[in-house]
Amino acid sequence: MSARRLPTLEDVAAKAGVSRATASRVVNADPRVRGESRRAVEAAIRELGYRPNRAARSLVRPDAASIAVVIPEAEERVFTDPFFSATLGAIYTKLSDSPVQVLLAVAPPGEREKIERYLRGGYTDGAIVVSHHRDDGISDVLLETRLPAVYIGRPYAGDVGLPFVDVDNEAGGRIAAEHLLSLGRRRIGTITGPLDMASGADRLMGWRQALEEAGLAADLVEHGDYTAASGAEGVKRLLAREPGMDALFVASDLMAISALHELQARGVRIPEDMAVVGFDDSQMAKLTRPPLTTILSTATGLAETAVEMLTALLRGDPVDPVVLPTELIRRGSA
Repeated sequence: MSARRLPTLEDVAAKAGVSRATASRVVNADPRVRGESRRAVEAAIRELGYRPNRAARSLVRPDAASIAVVIPEAEERVFTDPFFSATLGAIYTKLSDSPVQVLLAVAPPGEREKIERYLRGGYTDGAIVVSHHRDDGISDVLLETRLPAVYIGRPYAGDVGLPFVDVDNEAGGRIAAEHLLSLGRRRIGTITGPLDMASGADRLMGWRQALEEAGLAADLVEHGDYTAASGAEGVKRLLAREPGMDALFVASDLMAISALHELQARGVRIPEDMAVVGFDDSQMAKLTRPPLTTILSTATGLAETAVEMLTALLRGDPVDPVVLPTELIRRGSA
């Protein structure tokens, strides 16, 4: 096979030692093909980097060009976390004047086979991946199929060659901690995001570096998962460990708001007794009492940049990673 030619379904069939019809059934997720034949075709697809030709498919099915927004999270989180609604809204708005259809592919990490089958099936021209976890397997599929794709959020180290747009999460964590230090706070806790996501690990690193450089202990750490429940539970555990904690950096606004409500329910005055800083500058951050001090991380900016990058990839243009700056949005909670 020429190095200049993309692999075809015939190449896959020949590599797997099956008929073209059998290879086609596997590509189209036909359950009638099982056992060794299915495994042989799937192995050939991975080895050759085969991706179905949508141009050929459109001769028999005139569907519009599309991109998929891939979110490896449980449905209840996708539809309750304001970050996802803001991201999806910005993507749809950015593409509102184009003929491109936006499709949503959602599945928790434990059910990643659904997303893998979809991405391998040739149903979309490109993908924007949101909320990537280290072991969700999506990067492997994208590299094997060569599907044009952009990540919102830096992929974990090892996902070489996958373009992304992100904010400077490490700097954001540092800015949050430095602000709390500037207020004279000395027992500063944090509730992290998931540490199998680059954003969670980077925000923790920035917070920790700022405290260590100030000569303070960076021991008040509880792990969250960007859900509201984990914010409330995290602050309960921190207070049980250190009743004298006087400041808190929380790695997302949703967790921070939940933590703030838990503190107020315990009679903790914000910011007199406890200064609180979140991360995201979501719309909800303006509605708390007092309003939440937070780190700017605009979902709209991330989403719009991701669409621009994916559009460039679909044209065949190279793209470089983009890292957007962060800044402190100071409000009443700190």
